[in-house]
Amino acid sequence: MITQRPKGTQDWYGESMQKRTVLEKMARDLCKVYNIKEVITPVFEHTELFQRGVGETTDVVQKEMYTFTDKGDRSISLKPEGTAGAIRAYLENSMYAESQPTKLFYVTPAFRYEKPQSGRMRQHHQFGVEFIGSKSPLAEVELITLVTTFIRKLGLKDAKLHINSIGCANCRKKYNDALLAYLHKHEEKLCPTCKERMQKNPLRVIDCKVPECKEIVADAPRTIDYLDEECKEHFEELQALLTELNIPFEIDTGIVRGLDYYTKTVFEFVNEDGFTLCGGGRYDNLIHEIDGKQDIPSVGFGMGIERILYFLEKEGVELEKAPTPELYVGILGKEARAKAYQLVNELRLAGVVVETDYMDRSVKAQMKYANKIGAKNTVVLGSDELEKRVAVVKNMDTHEQTEVALDEIAGLFINILYDRQGLKCTSGVSRKTFVLDKTLEEAWDQEVKERFLTKYL
Repeated sequence: MITQRPKGTQDWYGESMQKRTVLEKMARDLCKVYNIKEVITPVFEHTELFQRGVGETTDVVQKEMYTFTDKGDRSISLKPEGTAGAIRAYLENSMYAESQPTKLFYVTPAFRYEKPQSGRMRQHHQFGVEFIGSKSPLAEVELITLVTTFIRKLGLKDAKLHINSIGCANCRKKYNDALLAYLHKHEEKLCPTCKERMQKNPLRVIDCKVPECKEIVADAPRTIDYLDEECKEHFEELQALLTELNIPFEIDTGIVRGLDYYTKTVFEFVNEDGFTLCGGGRYDNLIHEIDGKQDIPSVGFGMGIERILYFLEKEGVELEKAPTPELYVGILGKEARAKAYQLVNELRLAGVVVETDYMDRSVKAQMKYANKIGAKNTVVLGSDELEKRVAVVKNMDTHEQTEVALDEIAGLFINILYDRQGLKCTSGVSRKTFVLDKTLEEAWDQEVKERFLTKYL
């Protein structure tokens, strides 16, 4: 090989791809019942969007972004997170002119140059939601409820909701003064980055991961003690709503989130080891920061798909497996190829998972392959089967064999599929034409049901 995949990236295939597919489908299905519409934005944006939106003093912008100058001499960055791009799309496409609120979700790749570790990659994927247009704490509750439901549906047990309020610009000024006064007493022990943050955005010091800095900020003033009346009332109503809805939470004054756009509510879902599974909050000033003509409140969250998959594996949670073929259609001789593939195609059109031979294997090798891929049943078509118009269907678990007319094979396996889905075919139609009847009227061929379905289900 001339090269390998870049450090901090992953190839998705097989079991890992199946798990990711199931997780993303669950996310999309859940957003559907919350009436949240999907948005897809470019993988790269103008660097200014992230500098203004995410914040120039954040680690993301200062240390982690993939930024380059394109052939038009423009500064371009791969998206490090999903919110800024979604909000840019909201503004650029005048979604604010429609009835509000606007609720958007995305499943997107994101890029951050950081040390790769379990559940954290340089190219990773985020599931996120943006709820735009509402000042009400009920907007936060909706997203927290969605995340709580999603985590429960996934089967994760170790995830606790932590909340905090970092206030708005009005109360932040008083807090910054108090925080600076405290930090100046310990300035010599702060890391160089935090010394710089003190001048530009003191709140970022609280988020520092350097052990010495973490020890210093442990006794620093907390935003929750400096909230003005509006922010205090907002936070108290949020707590009351969560309590009323029986959603357990913990007030964690150490949460400030790592991005500059947050105001008022911030929240995280954290496991017992202190790892964050999901983070979000309110960002009422972000839209104004990107477009000075607009001033629209918003709230959102993001969660890393790789991180969720990592903790699912750690907790031993099994997601839905990929379906194995209901039938393997073996081929004996060139003269049977067309009829075999006609059967395969007919079943696939009806939604039945079927596989056949493309490698010109012997029948013995085909049966070995069918067993390897987990086919539940097999049938082999050759010149004898074509002449007699009958073939033998074999159950690969019980090894029972049943003779079935060629023209009935497709109908029988379609019946199996519909039976599993709780659907029936209507009476009075041919075996080749099945019409779904969702009223579940009894229309089975009882002889077939007793002779075949009992054996092969």
